[in-house]
Amino acid sequence: MLDHIILTVSDVERSLAFYNAALKPLNIQYFMPYKGANGHPDLWGFGDGKRAVFWLKQGRPEPAVIHWGFMAPDNDAVDAFYKAAMSAGARDNIPPRARLEYYPGYYAADVFDPDGYSFEVVHKS
Repeated sequence: MLDHIILTVSDVERSLAFYNAALKPLNIQYFMPYKGANGHPDLWGFGDGKRAVFWLKQGRPEPAVIHWGFMAPDNDAVDAFYKAAMSAGARDNIPPRARLEYYPGYYAADVFDPDGYSFEVVHKS
């Protein structure tokens, strides 16, 4: 089980705007700035308003080294995420569809964020 992820982005302000819009259909929002100290970088945390699970930090992105997926409560949320992400400036990777090649009940969409990271939103029924 995943507890958190820190993603290095080239422009924090741009990524904050992108992820706020793209993740809104999943009820994931930016709410927790963390001012780094003692060598720890500044971080910007997203989550449910109580617990941050997805963090951004300023730096040099390496899109080829990571792929992750957010859980969606149903297929409609996957579709809403895809529409919101594309409206926020994502590039299409794989539009929403059933992915029976993985297993029955797997429905997902993949996009590229402003730095070129590929990530997925998936509902598994």
